[in-house]
Amino acid sequence: MFFSHAPSPPNRSFPALRAIGALILREMSASYGRSPGGYLWALLEPVGGIALLTLFFSLTFHAPPLGASFELFYATGLLPFMLFSEVQSKVANALTYSRALLAYPTVSFLDALIARLVLNALTKLIVSYLVLQGCLLIFDSRASPDPLRIFEAASLAVLLSFGIGTLNCFLFLRIPVWQQIWSILMRPMFLISGVFFLTDHLPTWAADVLWFNPLVHVIGYLRHGFFPTYEPDHLSAPWVIGVSLVALAIGLLALRTRYRDLLAR
Repeated sequence: MFFSHAPSPPNRSFPALRAIGALILREMSASYGRSPGGYLWALLEPVGGIALLTLFFSLTFHAPPLGASFELFYATGLLPFMLFSEVQSKVANALTYSRALLAYPTVSFLDALIARLVLNALTKLIVSYLVLQGCLLIFDSRASPDPLRIFEAASLAVLLSFGIGTLNCFLFLRIPVWQQIWSILMRPMFLISGVFFLTDHLPTWAADVLWFNPLVHVIGYLRHGFFPTYEPDHLSAPWVIGVSLVALAIGLLALRTRYRDLLAR
């Protein structure tokens, strides 16, 4: 007696890796490869921002709120903020950017999200490493970097970027006006994320409100990684992870069932 078996679904592991690799190369060419200064600008942009913050606040204050180097203090605030801002934006627009390629059965919406995450997160992490290493070598920062804590902060920043970016990817497609609303909401985030201040120095009520901003925790963990004597009691990795995973789960579930219909509108 013979039994017929339904064919098992093809293993997508290698096609998925090839698709992600091709999307990464396409993104590299479009974002950084069109001019010789593509990657140079990715480095100069945070350096310029740190220089401006340092110049302004060094004329106002005698010492930074933490440590001995204005440059390192503002670098540990600006770099994770820029990583989040850039990576979540790239992930949020991943399906729109790769709309034509998603018509091919070998390319899934998840491939497009992962490709944009990997390239832009790696780019920002490498830039952050170069800038922070430069601050340590050039300036008398008196810092004592802890690689494990720095890795923890970087991981939280990437996870948060992926979660918020994936959720916004669905919302941008489902509610187009949300993209403009989100852009407006992101403008004050620079002021309330602890880029140029420590929440420990704020009134209790203000610190309690800002606690709900996950970026405050990410920046706090990075500064704790460079300044071991800085031990804020308000940091919560579970809060950042929870916000990231909830946003990621909602975004992935919504995109899985709706992304083709939304792209076809």
